[in-house]
Order: sequence, then structure tokens, then C-alpha cells
Amino acid sequence: MNAIGYAACAVAVIGALLAITRRNAIHALLSLIAMLLAVAVIFFVLGAPFISVLQVAIYAGAIMVLFVFVVMMLNLGPPQEREEQRWLGGGIWAVPAVLAAAFLALGYYAVTAVKGAPPSAGMVGPKQVGLALYRDYVLVVELASLLLVAGLVGAFHIAPPTREEPPVEPSHAPAPHTQAEEATHVSGR
Repeated sequence: MNAIGYAACAVAVIGALLAITRRNAIHALLSLIAMLLAVAVIFFVLGAPFISVLQVAIYAGAIMVLFVFVVMMLNLGPPQEREEQRWLGGGIWAVPAVLAAAFLALGYYAVTAVKGAPPSAGMVGPKQVGLALYRDYVLVVELASLLLVAGLVGAFHIAPPTREEPPVEPSHAPAPHTQAEEATHVSGR
């Protein structure tokens, strides 16, 4: 099982790197989905199959579909891509690189500092997750849902306006007459 876990970790890291380096937003989202699926495998290997299923259903499924729809709704074209390329010059990567290095060093320390066998954890079932989410962390769950809705509304407001069709001019054909008008016209009144 360790080989599967390490392979999933490698796929997660590669997927994350591809997600932040792709210029096409859809390609970046597909790399992010691969990374999230690899994280689900890691959860499964660590003995949390329910969390693994939640990872696939919620993050790799629902949230990523939402991201794809938002990207399609924004419909960014070549002018926005050129502007993003200008923003992502060489110097902009310095701070994220330092933060990533610090995170990797912290992760290495956390893994190597544990002496002996890791603590054994029992299986995490749906009941424990539900009780923890909706009893202990209900405010955090509600704030996360509010944040997602606010992000979708914000994306809708910054989306470029849709092109409107020119109004159709009314035809110059005579309007149809009603039976009463036809009777008046025929009788001459």
C-alpha cells in the first residue's frame, strides 16, 4: 500500500504544478481534478474511505464542475490571456516559490520528526463526519457555502456582457384586421 500512496502523492504534486502553470484555464482545471483524485487515493490509503469518497464527490465532482461552468461563463479570450501572461512575469513567482519551499520543509519535518509507528486511527464513518460537521463546525460549513455563492455571484458580475442582437424592425406589411373592422370596412360605415 505504501507504493500506491507514494505514487498518489507524486501525481498530486505533478497535478498541482500543472494546475498553476497551464495557460489554458480548462487544462489547468483538468490538472486540478487529477490532483484532487490523487488526494482521494491518499485518503483511501490512509484508512479514511468515506473521506476519500467525499473528496471525489464534492471536490473533484461538484466544485470542479462549478469551476468549469464559471470559466465557460467568463469566456476569456486572447486579450485577457495576453494580460495574464504579462502579469505572470518572472518576478511574480518569487513569493509563491518561497512559500512552497517553506511548506515542503515543514512537511518534511513533520514526517521525519515522528519516531516509531504512526498513531493508529480507526475507520472514519459517515456518522462521525456528519456529527463533526454539523455540530462542532456548523459555522465553518455555512461560511464555506456562503463564500462559494459569493464567488459565483462575483464571477457573474465581472463576466463580459453578452452581445445583444440588433432589434428586429417591424415589417411594413399591413396589420391583420379583426372581423369587426372588416365588417365596418365592407359596409362603408
